[in-house]
Amino acid sequence: MRLTGITHFLIGIFLFTCIPDMFSQDAQTLLGNLDQIMFSPKDKQGIVQIILTNRDGKEKVREAIMKQKGADKKLYRYTKPESQAGIATLSLPDGVMWLYMPAFGKPKKISLLAKSQAFTGTDFSYEDMATTTYSDRYIPKLLETNADSYMLELVPKTDDSKYSKIVVTLDKENYYPGKMEYYDKVNRKFKEATYVYEKIGKYWNAKQVIMVNLTKQHMTKIILTDVVFDQGIPDEEFTLEKLVPEKEGDK
Repeated sequence: MRLTGITHFLIGIFLFTCIPDMFSQDAQTLLGNLDQIMFSPKDKQGIVQIILTNRDGKEKVREAIMKQKGADKKLYRYTKPESQAGIATLSLPDGVMWLYMPAFGKPKKISLLAKSQAFTGTDFSYEDMATTTYSDRYIPKLLETNADSYMLELVPKTDDSKYSKIVVTLDKENYYPGKMEYYDKVNRKFKEATYVYEKIGKYWNAKQVIMVNLTKQHMTKIILTDVVFDQGIPDEEFTLEKLVPEKEGDK
């Protein structure tokens, strides 16, 4: 059967209007898969080693305890070196974050403006360390489909972000991120994170993350060890009372 000109026109209109929606849905599904990888454990605990390297190759090493529950509660507490010990951050639902420094003696709420600043002197920002899912924070677009990966562009849903976009490369089989490229407000790439994942039981875990600040020529490597999942960590571990060490809180 021969197609008339009007039929061709209608088919063209259908493809023009539907294909972008199909790609958008694919991108949203892929981002949801990424969230599932990163936030599927009921809770998680481990030891975090943080290695800071400046442009001259000089290193500083820190260590912290990390606890996380679900997608919206996370606690970091530094244990080494002595100069950093006791510094802690607490992430709570709705993007609320608190910082405790022994010198201040009490927790301090981190403002939206401060979230763009460096997370305790690393190349990660407080925004990077937020526990809110990527689907809640970004609008995804599928840029490429390759033999072993997907490439997504993530545009912040609000102007509060310091980024104009993040380009994420996802493993095609398991959906964990292999790389994240961060662009500033003038659309210039200024940071890049690479990930190494391992499977522990039924969960994928980022055992190593390297964040490079291309502008400052500075690097932060995070190595996560002694990871345990689904211990039943109580909600009480993620409170302001717990953020302050007991010996400080009793003063």
